[in-house]
Amino acid sequence: MTDPATVLRETFVQLADTLVDDFDLIEFLDQLVLGCVELLDVCTAGLLLADARGSLTMVAASDEQTRLLELFQSQNSEGPCLDCYRSAEPVVCPDLVRARGRWPKFVREAEGAGFRSVYAVPMRLRLGQALVDVATIGILHNRLVQRQEIITAQLQTALNSRVLIEQAKGVLAERLRVSVDQAFGVLRAHARSNNLKILAVATGIIDRTVEIPR
Repeated sequence: MTDPATVLRETFVQLADTLVDDFDLIEFLDQLVLGCVELLDVCTAGLLLADARGSLTMVAASDEQTRLLELFQSQNSEGPCLDCYRSAEPVVCPDLVRARGRWPKFVREAEGAGFRSVYAVPMRLRLGQALVDVATIGILHNRLVQRQEIITAQLQTALNSRVLIEQAKGVLAERLRVSVDQAFGVLRAHARSNNLKILAVATGIIDRTVEIPR
């Protein structure tokens, strides 16, 4: 069994490796949610970010099921992540059955997807969870070298990039006849092995300038 301290150290190293001049926010956030699943004894993890208007948008998820549930929260304005964002405090729900009155639509959707408990933590400085701290530090690192108006545009670009990546996952899943989660794994592997950004590969898949064989 891998030592948890070793896994944590390796995760921080991997995240720190993204803090370079050619910063890829999408890759950083994907790495973060995968690290959370490995380190925090949870089945899946997702991440929502607020855009310039304060609307929450799904930007990273460890699997397709979680991505859809995060989107459901945003579209229905109901769920633990929404409450967490509004209060800036962690939301702990170890038993979804008891939350049916609080989030009736979300609980029905989550239970249908096989979830039994959910937890949400805000991304802010001085929060106890180290992984959330490093995510905040990473985003702030990206922001320190740019003017505020460029920051806002860059975050919006990241949100738009996620839409393209989701489209590419669907296209690749259809072409390779694999699940959406498997398609994303293929997309990421191709990007890494060719030293490309995920967005560049996703765009190539959509416009057919990038072909990934089965």
